[in-house]
Amino acid sequence: MTHSPILEAEALGKHVAAATEELDILSGVSFSLAAGASLAIVGASGSGKSTLLSLLAGLDTPTRGKVRMAGEDLGAMDEDGRARLRGRVAGFVFQSFQLLPELTALENAMLPLELAGRADAEAVAGDWLARVGLAARRSHTPRTLSGGEQQRVALARAFAPGPQILFADEPTGSLDTHTGERIADLLFELNASTGTTLVLVTHDEKLAARCSARLRLAAGQVTEQVGV
Repeated sequence: MTHSPILEAEALGKHVAAATEELDILSGVSFSLAAGASLAIVGASGSGKSTLLSLLAGLDTPTRGKVRMAGEDLGAMDEDGRARLRGRVAGFVFQSFQLLPELTALENAMLPLELAGRADAEAVAGDWLARVGLAARRSHTPRTLSGGEQQRVALARAFAPGPQILFADEPTGSLDTHTGERIADLLFELNASTGTTLVLVTHDEKLAARCSARLRLAAGQVTEQVGV
């Protein structure tokens, strides 16, 4: 595991124009995350967690400051350039699973591999479905899978291309407690075995405590910064 930063934020800020004033959604966020680390971004609803994740992943652009992902300055790229970088180095897991309903579990897991032009997409996706315990469900569509099974497919899809960074936005947020704990165990187990860097947005303090670093936000400001 290398210790050069895989993700850096420098005086990051985001504001939007409201009717009568500029609203600061995020202000003055700076940190540096080493490759292989796991970072929990925590805070109450509306604290700016998902906004920060979007900026770090290059899904949104900051009003102020810089983000560097895998040594690349996101601000120096256009939208296509950021998308190409994400495709090369990042994976995503969302609270709402984001599976395509008409595709099977296998086809959903194959998507990022096919987009990357991988000839081995089916074999690799099949291996990953087996790793998340869904080998027997590969031909099932999302509506025939439970919430926990759908999130396992989403994990297989995220890990299959071998990302350097995995961005997870409330990955257990729509699951019951027991299922959520099992998905969290699987996420951390896969993360450890692949050496991926994990950036996790969560309101779950137990989940956050499993990460090696923590950023706590309140009203767009960092109120606690541990390990970064």
